[in-house]
Amino acid sequence: MVRDDLYITVPSFFRCPISLDVMKSPVSLSTGVTYDRASIQRWLDSGKNTCPATMQVLQTKEFVPNRTLQRLIQIWSDSVDRRRDDSPEESTHSVLTYDQVKDIVKVRDIGNDDFLGNLSKIVSFAKESDMNKIFLAKLDGFVSMLVEILSNVKDVNILEKVVRVLELILNKIEDQEQLTNLMLKKSSTNQDCLNSLLLVLQQQSLDSRIGCLKILEFIAIDAESKLKITEKEELLSEIMKSLSSDPDRRLIDAGLSCLVSISMPKRVKLKLINQKIITELKKLITDPNSKVSISEKALKLLEMLCSTKQGRSEISIDSALVQAIVHKMLKVSSVATEHAVTILWSVCYLFRDQRAQEAVTSANGLTKILLLMQSNCSPAVRQMSADLLKIFRVNYKSCLSSYDTKTTHIMPF
Repeated sequence: MVRDDLYITVPSFFRCPISLDVMKSPVSLSTGVTYDRASIQRWLDSGKNTCPATMQVLQTKEFVPNRTLQRLIQIWSDSVDRRRDDSPEESTHSVLTYDQVKDIVKVRDIGNDDFLGNLSKIVSFAKESDMNKIFLAKLDGFVSMLVEILSNVKDVNILEKVVRVLELILNKIEDQEQLTNLMLKKSSTNQDCLNSLLLVLQQQSLDSRIGCLKILEFIAIDAESKLKITEKEELLSEIMKSLSSDPDRRLIDAGLSCLVSISMPKRVKLKLINQKIITELKKLITDPNSKVSISEKALKLLEMLCSTKQGRSEISIDSALVQAIVHKMLKVSSVATEHAVTILWSVCYLFRDQRAQEAVTSANGLTKILLLMQSNCSPAVRQMSADLLKIFRVNYKSCLSSYDTKTTHIMPF
């Protein structure tokens, strides 16, 4: 995660007491001690029933996410990533003045040998401050210049710099619709911005690929734009690869966010199902080291796919996937739990698939649902849980009266 020459000191409470590595998914036992999810899961799966740090006997093997520590680790990790990403090439460029940026935009000499260097300087200028990002986003002709380059230039080095700049100022662009229209408009050169983004996505630069995914997410504002983006089979395939071709969590996170954004139309959902996206999502939610946001987005995407008959069928026939979804309930976050319950409600209650129902039962899903109804869940989750209990012919009040709540401690997320 960290370059040796950065001399980063890792806070001791960020390390798992078992593995001594920085925790990727911190969870707390009933003793109050926090461990990395994968490490404590292996400890418990080995048959042990004690807390490794205190050696206290555990009344329950259930654990809950330590969201506060997760956020602290994420803030620390992001700060390290930013230092790592400040490449020597960009840091050696002198920062431009406002007038110099205006001159570059005014001249627009894309064919000039110095233009790539000017783009590098603009990247450094944008990274300098939020004020600079706002200046670039509002500078007359600057965003249109970037789109013009994406539409007409095939030099990958230039395209990667343009993607980097555009990603840096995305959140400062006020007219999202205008950028979408500019980028999805065909160029007279028979090359459009989507072809250029595809070209950059096919490169090895991690930051450039993440930038492309964020740009695609930003311009997917309605059904028409989502369909235009996904009608390019190669582009959709490259977005899919972001989930499996690189272990970097930032790329996976950006890929999931992009897919959630573009997958609203039914036609897109069917394309993704045909490209075996459910298999990739299964890998992500069964990975014990997946961070919270990745689990949440993977479950969100599965929930969206459940709106199609094909999606429900693909999920229902995979008992291991259904069991993994059950396992995520009350284990990750309230958001992940809601997505998981919605998926189970769809395949078990709406679709009435017997294979999915059997998988839920074998994964101790009924106990989870009962625990969920005792927790501080939303009214929607409570209603879906009640519907699921009806399917399994379980009387909630009867089970609740016989269930020993003293042995289980449920903490709100």
